Amino acid sequence: MSTATINVSMTINGKAVGPTQVPETLMMIDFLHEYANLTGTRLGCGQGVCRACVVILDGEDGHGDEIRTCITGVGYFNGRKLRTVEGHASRDEHGAVTALSPVQQKFLDFYSFQCGYCTPGFVNAATVLIERLERQPIARDQIETYVTDSLNDHICRCTGYVRYHQAVREVILSTPGLIKEERS
Repeated sequence: MSTATINVSMTINGKAVGPTQVPETLMMIDFLHEYANLTGTRLGCGQGVCRACVVILDGEDGHGDEIRTCITGVGYFNGRKLRTVEGHASRDEHGAVTALSPVQQKFLDFYSFQCGYCTPGFVNAATVLIERLERQPIARDQIETYVTDSLNDHICRCTGYVRYHQAVREVILSTPGLIKEERS
């Protein structure tokens, strides 16, 4: 008996990947690690609960959504565009990091992580939030609610939540256009 396979092609961090023949039951996290050589996405619980494994799936409308890769088969991503934690920083022509994304930099500035295992999921969640606020700014008094709603499902075993929240709040407050201007 042989394992059934499928061919998949997708765009990961702006680069075409595939077509690649893989087992049809392969989870996306395994594809990222074993076929795409991208190991920044973490396998935490393996049940879709902790969200260390999320990537950003970019829709045709330009909106990004978090997708849990430990419970989502690679076939779901066929023909789609996604971003992993490796795709956020700016890089030079040799692949060396030249600048972190604003979210990554604030996480570093606030020492938001301890072991760092959950950080890729938090980076992607915060990035999805920031991109949403670029399209639909919020009132200053809504920041706490939006940050909590965006990060609430992510689990940090080291309990770094306060610093993650502080860093995301600071990104929102320091990025022009994410807060609605108050009218006098």
